[in-house]
Amino acid sequence: MFLARVLMDAEYTCGGTNLVFSGSIPYIISAIVNIIKIVVPILLIVFGMIDLMKAVIASKEDEIKKGQQTFIKRIIAAVIVFFVIQLVQMIIRFVSNSDSNVINCFNCFVNGKDDNNACELAQVE
Repeated sequence: MFLARVLMDAEYTCGGTNLVFSGSIPYIISAIVNIIKIVVPILLIVFGMIDLMKAVIASKEDEIKKGQQTFIKRIIAAVIVFFVIQLVQMIIRFVSNSDSNVINCFNCFVNGKDDNNACELAQVE
């Protein structure tokens, strides 16, 4: 939801802590995460098609098997990259003993949202 996005020119505190940071930091990090989630599957499809196309054009059994193995390795790598955020989130929950401040702070940076007290506008004095 675009209304819940962190404002880039504002200052925020993270998850009820005293950590003050610019809103551009979580915005940039969440943009990078979203780009990775979109680009990795697209690159997998493109490179997989290229590898298998080369193997079929060569029409050699060894080349086809090699292309299939390369494609499977790319799928595994893409799955690892795609789920690394969920893995990191799970580790943070485990290490933080479900401390809502830490989890909300992580959500602020990964999702770039200011809901659920993840990113709170810093009080200007």
